[in-house]
Amino acid sequence: MPHDRALDIVVFGATGFTGGLVAEYLAKQSTRGSGLRWALAGRDAQKLARVRDRIDAGANGPELVVADATDPQALRELARRTRVVLTTVGPYLKYGEPLVAACAENGTHYVDLTGEPTFVERIRAKYHARAVETGAKIVNSCGFDSIPHDLGAYFTLQALRRRLSEEEQTSAPVTIEGVVRARGTISGGTWHSALEIMATLGEALARDRRARDQARGAARKVRPIPPFLRYRRDLGLWLLPMPTIDPQVVLASARLLPEYGPDFHYGHYLGLRHFYQVTGLMTLVGTLATVAQLPPARALLGRLRKPGEGPDEATRKKSWFRVAFLGRAGRHTVRCEVRGGDPGYGETSKMIAEAALALALDEDRLPPHVGIVPPAAAIGNVLIDRLVRAGITFEEQSAEGARAASSRVRQQPIAQA
Repeated sequence: MPHDRALDIVVFGATGFTGGLVAEYLAKQSTRGSGLRWALAGRDAQKLARVRDRIDAGANGPELVVADATDPQALRELARRTRVVLTTVGPYLKYGEPLVAACAENGTHYVDLTGEPTFVERIRAKYHARAVETGAKIVNSCGFDSIPHDLGAYFTLQALRRRLSEEEQTSAPVTIEGVVRARGTISGGTWHSALEIMATLGEALARDRRARDQARGAARKVRPIPPFLRYRRDLGLWLLPMPTIDPQVVLASARLLPEYGPDFHYGHYLGLRHFYQVTGLMTLVGTLATVAQLPPARALLGRLRKPGEGPDEATRKKSWFRVAFLGRAGRHTVRCEVRGGDPGYGETSKMIAEAALALALDEDRLPPHVGIVPPAAAIGNVLIDRLVRAGITFEEQSAEGARAASSRVRQQPIAQA
């Protein structure tokens, strides 16, 4: 990417709830002497100015850029000026494609928060080849969907490989299961994105069938574990398969990274203590998914939360997440965990901001993959190190493993932003 661009990062959608949290996070980084050149972008100049006043970034405050998600020319001009575009403007199926097109055309790195598989599939079909030509990394799902899961699986794989012989590293089948537990609330933007996802469940099922068919003929096998409900006595949890974008992102990284081995399986679950929680959640999700198929009903559900609304700071402070990863290859097993605070907003804003900072400031240390690329394949250990520095825990669940992980982070310091 050219190094003579005027800006390092543009936050597109800075006047929204999550966009405002990202702006606050980057403001703290910019006051630490990093020299970060950044901007806030959106369609309302007055609202952007209010965000800038609120975050108090001092002399290193951001520029303001007026651009609308439906104005391709304005988006092209924005993409030409910056190294990285960070966008929180969703639902991405409605508003995301023109910005992806602008970044792919201009060789501009891009990060978003989408949990919408149909959106990722669509932009990959249309813009992957051009992004490869221009050297752009288009990195979707850089929040709680799907940073802890994609990077957590990659962290677990590396812990597992340290136990394998050279021969086992190239021949042993690998299985990793991620088990999510969390407490938090959702914003209006997330609610509207969830409705869009539920409205396209038919497309998601067809996509899963195509992925299984493709896996059968591939030289390397990268496949999901067949989803079924079961009880894990060692965890004390019911494992309910999660039909989110997260397992698709993990498998996408595994297809790009040969260290996942010749035969890799991944399963993704919500961990629940009690069976009544399982039945209640299944009933609720099934009902919402059925109702969301009808446009009038979906519109009514959309009124329950407005875009831009979100939980207050006190609620966010009580929120948390933990994702346990259980890895197995032959006779070797490992357990790792990724954990942090408020998954939907506090930590999500941190995750996407650190992903953008890595793309802007650590480009010479990143993996080579370009195009429409998942986080582990696009940013990898550079982002894990940044997130550890920022307070998110990546830990192998043994004294020896925890010391090794901490040592690796200390030995590979990152540029502070």
